[in-house]
Amino acid sequence: MIYQEYFINTNCPVIGLEQPVLQAYLLNPPIAQGKLRPAVIICPGGGYSRRSVREGEPVAMRFLSQGINAFVLQYSIVPNRFPTALTQLAESIRFIRSHAEEWSIDTNQIFLNGFSAGGHLAACLGTMWNQDWLQKIMGSSPSEYQPNGMILCYPVITTGPFTHQESCEHLMGSQPDETLLQHLSLENQVSSNTPPTFLWHTQQDTSVPVENSLLFSIALRQHKIPFELHIYERGIHGLALADEVTMRTPEQWEPNCQDWIDKAISWLKRQII
Repeated sequence: MIYQEYFINTNCPVIGLEQPVLQAYLLNPPIAQGKLRPAVIICPGGGYSRRSVREGEPVAMRFLSQGINAFVLQYSIVPNRFPTALTQLAESIRFIRSHAEEWSIDTNQIFLNGFSAGGHLAACLGTMWNQDWLQKIMGSSPSEYQPNGMILCYPVITTGPFTHQESCEHLMGSQPDETLLQHLSLENQVSSNTPPTFLWHTQQDTSVPVENSLLFSIALRQHKIPFELHIYERGIHGLALADEVTMRTPEQWEPNCQDWIDKAISWLKRQII
């Protein structure tokens, strides 16, 4: 494995000293024997106020073990507001595509994996990548930062009745403009240009209700976007891998949910056949 870190710069100025970093976990190219591999960019959760370590490197290692190059984006959080983190994720895709030959990555196989608020970030790009306002900020063709698929884990989706209020306030402020509030309710942003999506959630999640994934799935269905949805009966919010690798409390070990990563990797590989 090769590990490297890269600073991500965009036209959205970052507030504060902490700069966004893309952490790259790469299979040694000689191992691939000339084969191009898919890549996944992981966006940890944390309510847009922090970034969960549990939802970063441990997840990257699981993807890497299955022949998928993995990246963890340490995106900007509060006091930065929308769309700063979104432009950083878009730039990360563009950056990876620009190094695809060096890293033996297939430019048509770059996926997003987001957890909780990181799921909202991933879904923002998945639904907004071709919008004119983002193209103006990025200053390049949307095809350069278009994602090929999404894996959303207990994602924040809606800004409506089932929202995660903390994430909304950190992303938009305590009194956001109504137009922006509606714009970031992502069930309203799904279109025919949204990529195929894998989602999972738990019925017992009291922090980010399961309705977030249900609303997004309904929108995907309405626009005929391929998706796979798994709803587990048991499990608290923020399970990460739900096993002994990522657990910090007994409640974060949930055998019922531990197969989500295997299901997600199988789904990803089916997208690239």
